[in-house]
Amino acid sequence: MNFLTQIDNIALIALLLVSGAALFLPTLSTLISGKGLTPTEATIWINRRKAYVLDLRSVEAFKLGHLPGAKHIISSELATGIEKMRLDRKNPVILVCDSGNHSRKGVAEVQKLGFSEVASLEGGVQGWQAAALPLVK
Repeated sequence: MNFLTQIDNIALIALLLVSGAALFLPTLSTLISGKGLTPTEATIWINRRKAYVLDLRSVEAFKLGHLPGAKHIISSELATGIEKMRLDRKNPVILVCDSGNHSRKGVAEVQKLGFSEVASLEGGVQGWQAAALPLVK
């Protein structure tokens, strides 16, 4: 009887470890491959992990609509802009542009500033809108 209880406990622990890994692997693969966060993953980072959202688009595009809580930053002044904002380097950073191509290029630059978790929004604002998520004006 005692042996069966131990097997049940081992099975539950194994199930817990496999479930945890399954939840974490998409985020880990995103960070390693640099592909970018899906709108759903970005929403999780924003709501649960207090990620900073930095919009690299033009001022005009930003004013027409941006992700909730996003801060506008000129992409050519990414490093100095981030330094001026005095962001906590413990929090993740999501870079956003129109399609995701431009923001992906800034990921390495932001990582050099000491941010360990930096990702680009896959599909950019267009992908965000395609997922029927709101923009703020």
